[in-house]
Amino acid sequence: MQISARIGGSLKALALALLLALPVVPGGIGPGAALAQTAEAPDYAAWESVARRAEEAVGAGRASNRAIEDLRAEIVGWRDRFVAAQSGDDLRLDTLRSQLAALGAAPTDGATEAADIAARRAELSAQIAAIQAPRIAAVEAHSRADGIVREIDRLLRERQTQALLTTAPAPLNPANWPAAVSGVHAAFAGIGRDMVVAWASERNRATLTGNLPVIGLYLAAAAILIWRGGGWIAWLTRRLRRSDRPRSRRLAEGAVSFGRILLPVTGTVLISLAFDATGMLGTGGGAGIAALPMLTAPLFIARWLGDWLFPAGPVAPDVAPPLVAPARHAEARVHVTVLGLLLALELCRRVLLADAAPATVAALSFLVQVAAGASLFRLGKLLLAHSRTEATEPEARGTRAQMIGLAGGLTAAVAIVGPLLGGVGYVEAGNVLTWSTTLSLALLGLVLLLQRGATDIYGLVTADERAEEALVPVLAGFGLLLAAMPLLALIWGARLTDLAEVWTRVQTGFDLGGIRLSPAVFLTFGIVFALGYMATRMVQGAMRSTILPKTKLDKGGQTAIVSGLGYVGVFTAAVLAITAAGIDLSSLAIVAGALSVGIGFGLQTIVQNFVSGIILLIERPISEGDWIEVGGQQGIVRAISVRATRIETFDRTDVIVPNADLIANPVTNWTRFNMSGRIIVPVGVAYGSDTRQVERVLLEIVTAHPLVMLTPAPFVLFTGFGESSMDFEIRAVLSDITFGLRVKSDMNHTIAERFAAEGIEIPFPQRDLWLRSSVSMAAGGDAGAKAAVAPATPG
Repeated sequence: MQISARIGGSLKALALALLLALPVVPGGIGPGAALAQTAEAPDYAAWESVARRAEEAVGAGRASNRAIEDLRAEIVGWRDRFVAAQSGDDLRLDTLRSQLAALGAAPTDGATEAADIAARRAELSAQIAAIQAPRIAAVEAHSRADGIVREIDRLLRERQTQALLTTAPAPLNPANWPAAVSGVHAAFAGIGRDMVVAWASERNRATLTGNLPVIGLYLAAAAILIWRGGGWIAWLTRRLRRSDRPRSRRLAEGAVSFGRILLPVTGTVLISLAFDATGMLGTGGGAGIAALPMLTAPLFIARWLGDWLFPAGPVAPDVAPPLVAPARHAEARVHVTVLGLLLALELCRRVLLADAAPATVAALSFLVQVAAGASLFRLGKLLLAHSRTEATEPEARGTRAQMIGLAGGLTAAVAIVGPLLGGVGYVEAGNVLTWSTTLSLALLGLVLLLQRGATDIYGLVTADERAEEALVPVLAGFGLLLAAMPLLALIWGARLTDLAEVWTRVQTGFDLGGIRLSPAVFLTFGIVFALGYMATRMVQGAMRSTILPKTKLDKGGQTAIVSGLGYVGVFTAAVLAITAAGIDLSSLAIVAGALSVGIGFGLQTIVQNFVSGIILLIERPISEGDWIEVGGQQGIVRAISVRATRIETFDRTDVIVPNADLIANPVTNWTRFNMSGRIIVPVGVAYGSDTRQVERVLLEIVTAHPLVMLTPAPFVLFTGFGESSMDFEIRAVLSDITFGLRVKSDMNHTIAERFAAEGIEIPFPQRDLWLRSSVSMAAGGDAGAKAAVAPATPG
């Protein structure tokens, strides 16, 4: 019955959490948080008494769970005191150690030192010992308290496991049915007897008569809220649907739809007050009526969740895809509502029949488990079927479909295993599986609705029509899922003290290679690094936009300085953040040295490119805007990073060249120090042309072009005799080599015009072909054949 009470309490607490639709954060830092900063030294004599009592109780194992929990809370309070006692005057202790270090090393091997120095050393050592003594005692006591807490947690977990494995009279055994029926009859007969006894009291009848108007008012208001509240909410929702903004309409509908939970629950509260005003309720019936709002809340919450998760109308295109096929939404809503009703019945059974016989509890629980298993099985099959139809190919199924399919398969499996366990006598295990799965599905459905709400809020604020694909809603959904983890832990049997212990461990931190890591360390590191990073970006922006443009540095030099400041700033911010967080990396030096060898081999190419990028930024053999040629690729340098350089070719395509290639291979930089450069224009003329005339004409053409520099002067070369032409070359230096192709084109046009005017022929390839007639070929063939067959003359 202990685990039954625990599950009942968890179900009530979770029903209330779902009713309020707010994430519940478990107790943060434990029962002893208020004592964390106590200024008084712990009373170690009192602690010794408490510790011995706790160790005896744990060793005997006879105390109840409630007593053990209270004792654990007391031990946790002492443990928090010891944590506070370990943090004393650190500044004073550091000062004393510095003073002691200033005296030098203590003499060894019989050596002596001055009397005043020896006296001062002894005095400082005594002061250090006096400060450290309370800390050492606190550390030892904290270790003992932490061990006792661990033993208590182990004892409670063993009891929880034992309760799960405890067998009750098997409901599938017909021999146990008469006892179950008798137990139910006895429980309700007891409630009836209590009411008869209450009616026999003259005072109770007078109370009932005097409270009749109030009772009538309560019941009338409850009837209106329960039976008409849903209609009011539906009318208000229809009015809101007239809005032409889908996101704001859904948010308003979601806020108003909470009335479908609040109004009926308020009605059940009024019913509870009305029955309480009669004065006719005994112990058993009074407990059920007092808990009526909590017992009926699962039904209203389940109906609300079903309507939102599986809407009756068409699904809007700007919301997440449906969980099941739209044609099956009505069936899914029915199963969700049935599960809420069955959960309410289970809670009623736990309240009204808390002291019933084991056979009665087992039989009633089994019946509810079977009904819930049927709805869970069908709901799981709907989820699984829809996840399989979202994509025809298994590889095309997204993460969402896979998660829905996994949830559906597990739900269907639990729907079978839970009732089977309850049927063979493991009633508590069946209850945990069935109702924990039901509440987990409800919680995940609530998280999904909250994530949809966060998406609508983001889309409404940013006016983003594709808010579902943005990063912020995804992060919000991930955060909501993380916030739901403590609730999921509670659903599946974790205690609040377990969550508080986990939070305490997180606050205390954990050791990693001799380094203590805690949330405070991460927070300090993040804040200091963020401040340093922002300061670096601000300095870079000021240098890039205000200071460097006023200097005589070219664009490449300015970019190199800004990039270098960025790397130095980020490195400095990281060092400052590590120092401010108090992280001592000396203990990881050996590990880091060993890892660096392996990383060096694995990332050799990346490191090589990084170093090459630093060299390029310092030496600046190339800069942004230069026209370079490397590895058969040529173009304009657009960006130089620490790993690679981006070159934009003349075809308007980007080529990413690793920096190591720019250092190790020859690079042609056409525009590094000046824009001038030489071009060569080949020209061929026909044989028989006057070569001096050709040279004169070409020289006039090249000299007349405006981009050709006169110093050094251009010239024309007669390079040789080709197969079909006599070959010449124009060689000239341009003031802007970037116009080289255009200048060549202009010169070719002018050459064609001048050669036509001067009568100079531009040749084309010529071949001489010698053709032999077929008669001569045949004659030659016959003669050869005769010579081949002629008999040899004897010698």
